[in-house]
Amino acid sequence: MVQVKMHLLVCGGTGCRASESKRLVDELNAQLQANGLADEVKVVITGCFGFCEKGPIVKVIPDNTFYTKVKPEDAEEIVKEHVLKGRKVTRLLYEDPETKTHVSDSKHMEFYQKQVRIALRNCGFIDPENIEEYIVRDGYAALGKVLAMTPAEAIDIVKKSGLRGRGGAGFPTGLKWEIASKNKADQKYVVCNADEGDPGAFMDRSILEGDPNSIVEAMAICGYCIGATKGLIYIRAEYPLAIKRLQVAIGQAREFGLLGNNMLGSDFNFDIELRYGAGAFVCGEETALIHSMEGKRGEPTIKPPFPAEAGFLGKPSNVNNVETFANIPAIFLKGWEWFSSIGTEKSKGTKVFALAGKINNVGLIEVPMGTTLREVIFEIGGGIKGGKKFKAVQTGGPSGGCLTEAHLDTPIDYDNLIAAGSMMGSGGMIVMDEDDCMVSVAKFYLDFIVGESCGKCAPCRIGNKRMHETLEKICQGKGTMEDLDYLDNLSKVIKDTALCGLGQTSPNPVLSTMQYFRDEYLAHVIDKKCPAGRCKALKSYVINADKCMGCTLCAKNCPVSAITGDKKVPHVIDQAKCIKCGTCYEKCKFGAIEIR
Repeated sequence: MVQVKMHLLVCGGTGCRASESKRLVDELNAQLQANGLADEVKVVITGCFGFCEKGPIVKVIPDNTFYTKVKPEDAEEIVKEHVLKGRKVTRLLYEDPETKTHVSDSKHMEFYQKQVRIALRNCGFIDPENIEEYIVRDGYAALGKVLAMTPAEAIDIVKKSGLRGRGGAGFPTGLKWEIASKNKADQKYVVCNADEGDPGAFMDRSILEGDPNSIVEAMAICGYCIGATKGLIYIRAEYPLAIKRLQVAIGQAREFGLLGNNMLGSDFNFDIELRYGAGAFVCGEETALIHSMEGKRGEPTIKPPFPAEAGFLGKPSNVNNVETFANIPAIFLKGWEWFSSIGTEKSKGTKVFALAGKINNVGLIEVPMGTTLREVIFEIGGGIKGGKKFKAVQTGGPSGGCLTEAHLDTPIDYDNLIAAGSMMGSGGMIVMDEDDCMVSVAKFYLDFIVGESCGKCAPCRIGNKRMHETLEKICQGKGTMEDLDYLDNLSKVIKDTALCGLGQTSPNPVLSTMQYFRDEYLAHVIDKKCPAGRCKALKSYVINADKCMGCTLCAKNCPVSAITGDKKVPHVIDQAKCIKCGTCYEKCKFGAIEIR
């Protein structure tokens, strides 16, 4: 048997697959075959490396060479130069934006240097569809350790670790398990919430695509601790790759005796099945999720009773999200002391964030709690695209808030973000620059919330609709000062009276933007201007006569013939006809069209 001398790890996450990483794998294998290297070099499809901005990524093992933005047509050069001759393909290496030098090892990239990967520890390192690769990296060893303890001893370790739920609420995980363990019933359930619905969020999806066995193992550990024999993973049907890899992981775990009856020679029985969601954002709330799994309308119910008392089919059920479970095996393998030494006093461990928006390094990161927003955005994230000025960052998804430059040195943890007017949420982080209108941003999130509200309670169903209408009115230049008072008052009423977390936090984007960007609201209401130039109804395209050369290019391209003027004579835009499409602005070669 020929020994494998080299591995080519290729990102197989959804983002890189959309950029033809699957065809890249085929090309690499074809080139290896053509050069007689198929037995000596193995191409491995992994999960997400996190550096999505630079994907598709190929990592060469054992020399740790990190290739970025690799295309299928680059396969031949990688094989002939690197694999055969040992020469790195310089043009595919990461280029440091400051030093302009090439960096071949990810350990020396600023994007990775401040990260601590616990939940993402295996993503990008193993084939997620091969359980043996997970086992080689101590997979299921934590389950073996737990089965040698009493459930109470294991729960105590989770409690001491300080792990809090990563789904948004931040409830202590160990305490949640303890409550479920104490409720007696003939049947209990472990539920994994994989219904990730925040715009711009892809944390849970990436974990499931890159390391599904860690979730299977963690759910089995939880089952043993609370006395449950059945596990349910509620995952949105829009995640086909994550679903496939979970199905493979569950099937292989059963084959290896790591799910099913008498696991690892014990008397513990546990199995997992998948339940599919239809993409309703509200079903991320645990009671709505449970109702959806039961085949009912996905609506929340008043708590108590909590799912730990009466959950799926009325039985005690423990609900944790994907990232929370992903931390569990590591806590038992490395000890609660190790985990609790990371992070802040009240927020232990790390947090996974999906960096998106106007940022250079879009991707998936994992940092210790207490890392500042400045470190995340300007060091790990590489700053704002196009050298633009940072304006705001939305944390916590649609239910979070927009934080400003004044908050950049805020340590990220549950309490600090809430105190600043936002929240941790599940981990979405959308960065905005000087060209973004904060009134329009608030309107965007309210539009999302209105569409995703289940409609069960009036504050959310009607209140958010009225808020969205008011924001629309302001963006149209028809707002009044009374509208601002109305928004402030209605936001507080909805927070106090809505049934579930979706409604209770839905006004956050409005409240935070009104607090930190009130000048923009006033400009829309009093001056009838959008400072960022984003609100179409408040734009005016005007021709600067001093710059206009009378080339007629703008007039020829105007779709509504709103521009008039003779050749070599300054043109004029008829504001009554102008539909503010911006075509003239884009076509003008002399910078004569101005937005006012």
